[in-house]
Amino acid sequence: MGINGGTTTKRGGAKQDFLPEESFQSWPNYLNALREIPSRFIHQVKNRSLEETELNEVRARSQHEMKRTLTWWDLIWLGVGAVIGSGIFVLTGLETREAAGPAVIASYVVSGVSAMLTVFCYTEFAVEIPVAGGSFAYLRVELGDFIAFIAAGNIALECVIGGAAVARSWTSYFATLCNHQPDDFRIIVSKFSANYNHLDPTAVGVIAIICVLATLSTKGSSRFNYLASIVHVVVILFVIIAGLTKADTKNYTPFAPFGVRGIFKASAVLFFAYLGFDAVATMAEETKNPGRDIPIGLVGSMIIAAFSYCLMALTLCLMQPYYQVDPNAPFSVAFEKVGMGWAKYIVAAGALKGMTTVLLVGSISQARYLTHIARTHMLPPWLAYVNERTGTPVNATVVMMCGTAVIAFFTSLNVLSNLLSISTLFIFMLVALGLMVRRYYVTGVTTSNDKNKLIACIGFIIGSSIATAIYWGLGGNEWIGYVITVPIWFIATLALQLLVPQARKPKIWGVPFVPWVPSASILINMFLLSSIEKDSFIRFGVWSALLLVYYVFIGLHASYDTVMASMKEKKSATSAKKLSEVEQGVTLSTLNDVD
Repeated sequence: MGINGGTTTKRGGAKQDFLPEESFQSWPNYLNALREIPSRFIHQVKNRSLEETELNEVRARSQHEMKRTLTWWDLIWLGVGAVIGSGIFVLTGLETREAAGPAVIASYVVSGVSAMLTVFCYTEFAVEIPVAGGSFAYLRVELGDFIAFIAAGNIALECVIGGAAVARSWTSYFATLCNHQPDDFRIIVSKFSANYNHLDPTAVGVIAIICVLATLSTKGSSRFNYLASIVHVVVILFVIIAGLTKADTKNYTPFAPFGVRGIFKASAVLFFAYLGFDAVATMAEETKNPGRDIPIGLVGSMIIAAFSYCLMALTLCLMQPYYQVDPNAPFSVAFEKVGMGWAKYIVAAGALKGMTTVLLVGSISQARYLTHIARTHMLPPWLAYVNERTGTPVNATVVMMCGTAVIAFFTSLNVLSNLLSISTLFIFMLVALGLMVRRYYVTGVTTSNDKNKLIACIGFIIGSSIATAIYWGLGGNEWIGYVITVPIWFIATLALQLLVPQARKPKIWGVPFVPWVPSASILINMFLLSSIEKDSFIRFGVWSALLLVYYVFIGLHASYDTVMASMKEKKSATSAKKLSEVEQGVTLSTLNDVD
C-alpha cells in the first residue's frame, strides 16, 4: 500500500514501493509539484512533527513491530561494542605521530568531554521519544522537517563512512595477525588518485558477513556482541598491564611537541573513536524499559570507553617515542619493538574482535536510522519494511551495508575519518540545539516575548561559538579574540537560564544543568570543527549540495505529500467520529420519544 493506506509495502520492486506519493504518479502531477516548491518548502521548514506521530503513526508504517528484547545490560555492552574499535586501535597511532604526540591523552579527554555532553542530550530524547530514528526523529519533532532532512543526510553519510573506515582498519589488523603489510591484502591501482587507489576486497567481504548477521536477529546480535565484548575488555586490560611493564617515562618528553593546536586538531579526528553511542539511542524502540535502560546504557558505556581510551593512549606513549609509533597498527608494532613480539597477535586479535562488533552494532543502528527516515517518506518507503519473522529492517540493512562496502573498497582511512568527524559534530550540535528548543519552546505555552528572547539567546550562543571556532581555525593564537567571544557565549547562556522560563519539564529523565550542558556541547563541537582540514569541508560542502538537490526534486515532495495525506486521514477520522456521535444521539433521541 502507499501513503494513503498509512503503511509501507514489503519487498517488491514496484513503483509504489519507492515513489508512492501523489506528486510522482504522473508527469503533470510532478510538474505541478515543482511549481509549488516555494510554498511546499516554507511549509516543511515550519512543520514540526508531534511526539505521538513519531511514536505511533510513523512507526506503524513499517507494518510489523520491532521486538522489545533489550535491557540496560544489553545496551551497555552494545555501547561498548559500538564505541571501542578502530578509533583506539588505529587513529591513536596516526594522531600521536602526526598531530599531538604524547599529549594525545589530552586530545582524548577533550573529545571525551564533548561526547559525554552529547550523550546527555541524546539520553533525554531517547527516553522521551523511544523510536528507531534516533537524532533524526528528535530533530523532526523539535526543529522541523527540513532541518531533520539535512541531519538525515549527514546521518546516512556518518553511517556509511563510519562503517567503511572500520572495515578498512579491519584489513590492517588482519594483515598484522598474518605477518603481512596491509597493502598485501589490497589491490593497488596506480591510475586512480592517491586516496582512492588502494582497493580493499577484504573489507567488502567482512561487511557482507556482518550484513547477514545483522538481518537475522537483534537479540542474537546482542548476545554475540556481549560475549565478544568481554573478550575485548580482557584484551584491553592485557594491553594496559603488559604495556606498562615496558613503560619509560622519558618517552613522555616532550609532552606536546605540536603544541596546543595539535591537541585540538587530534581531538577533532579522535572524536571518531567515541562514535557509536548514538547506536544505543536508535535501539530505544527495542528496549524493554527505555526510561531506566537508556540512561544506564548510554552513560555507562561512554564512561567505560573514555577510561579505556585514556589508559591505552597513556600506555602506548610510555612504550615508545611518539615519532616511532606506527600509524596503521600502533599497539601491535609497539609490543614488537619492546621485545614482546608474541603479544602483537593478542592485540591484533582483540582489535579485530573490537572492529567486528563495531561493524555489527553499527550496521544494526544504521539500518534503524534509515528505516525511520524512510517511514517519513524522505527516502523510499520500501526501506522502512520490518521483517515479520526476524523483527529486523532487512531492506534498510542490505542497502546501507552495500553503500558501506562500495566506500570501503576505494577510500583511504584519513579521508574517511576527517569527513566523518565533520558530519558527526554537525549532527551532535543540532541535537544539543534541539534539546534547548525542546525545554524552552512549546507551541501554545511559550509567550511571544519569551520566544523572541529564546531566539536571541540561541543566536548569540551559536554566533559566539562560530566566531570562536573561526578565530581558532584562522590561526588565532592571541588571547584577545577569546576574551571577546567566550564571554558572549557565557552571557547568552546565562541570559537564557535567567530570562526565559522552561516551557517543558522532562517526564521521566532529564539532562541536568540545562541550558549549560547543551550550550557547552554546541561550543565544543563547533570548536572541534575548526581543527579539521579544508579539503574535508569541501567534500562536506559537495555532499550538502547533493542533499539539497535531492530534497528539492524528490524528498520535499514525498514528505509534503505524506504529511498532507496524514492530515487528510485524521480529518476524515474526526469527521467520521463526529458523524457517528450525531447518529448515536439521534438514535437515543428517537428511542426516548418512543418511550
